[in-house]
Amino acid sequence: MINIGLCGTWHVHFNGYAKEAQAFDNCKLTALWDPDEKAGREAAAKFGCEFEDEYDRFITRGDVDAIIVCSSTDMHKELIIKAAQAGKHVFTEKVLCFTKADALEVADAVKKSGIKFCISFPWRTRGDFNCIKEIADSGILGEITYCRMRNAHNGASAGWLPQTFYDKKSCGGGAMMDLGAHSMYILNWIMGEPVKASSAFTNMMVDSVEDNAVTVFTYKNGAIGVSETGFVTGNNPFEFEIAGKNGTALMGGFLDKPCYNIGEGWVFPRTGNNLPAPMSTWIDSIENSGDSPYGIDDAVALSAVMEMAYKNIF
Repeated sequence: MINIGLCGTWHVHFNGYAKEAQAFDNCKLTALWDPDEKAGREAAAKFGCEFEDEYDRFITRGDVDAIIVCSSTDMHKELIIKAAQAGKHVFTEKVLCFTKADALEVADAVKKSGIKFCISFPWRTRGDFNCIKEIADSGILGEITYCRMRNAHNGASAGWLPQTFYDKKSCGGGAMMDLGAHSMYILNWIMGEPVKASSAFTNMMVDSVEDNAVTVFTYKNGAIGVSETGFVTGNNPFEFEIAGKNGTALMGGFLDKPCYNIGEGWVFPRTGNNLPAPMSTWIDSIENSGDSPYGIDDAVALSAVMEMAYKNIF
């Protein structure tokens, strides 16, 4: 049995992760820590575990083997380093940290401890994205020249996002740091490490953080990658496109599955099933001494490109 501690209730996905962990036959929620005692006690009662008001005590409990981190992002570095040093396995919400330097400090602690680490990159488990990745890696599109992903919603303009999403200290940013993280880790996965970034961030409904955002990356071979996101876009379907010297692949918009064209008409390849969810890979890595595909190096890479995006706003 893997005894799991819940580390923070701040994130909007906290309830989902707690329920997901409870659903595993080999997992038990044993303890919960949160800096907000009221929120922490309420959540602990809801999920049938013990509330712990001191993090150092929480992280050294004998009945906590692993933790799920849903604290505010600005707390990730300290919390995860302490957890790693205490030998606790870590599953964390994205992003890991606001800067590459901080993320590397976390990575050093994780690697020295030998714990099992996983960051939540759910879009990498999707069958359609894995189909696109296979198309790009196969070479049939030729050398990749351009990749763009748009993922936006109306959370600010329609008023349904919680105010915590606009707290720059806790979040480190706005739409790009949150929703745009999906585009960022997909671009990293498909395109590799960028060399430069330039961002346009605006404030249409919210003053404290950007709610409308685009970041353009350039890569060593001259290719361009674009991450588009926002909290002020209504009824705008997700879009993805990748182009090479020989052809183009598309996904989203009004398409219900990926397709590509290399000059012989549009082809709709078979899309496989979704892969196991990130948390499932983490639990499996703890049980079977493997590693999650969504590991610490990928987490550092996401922090690195986020830092580039926020340091290069025009």
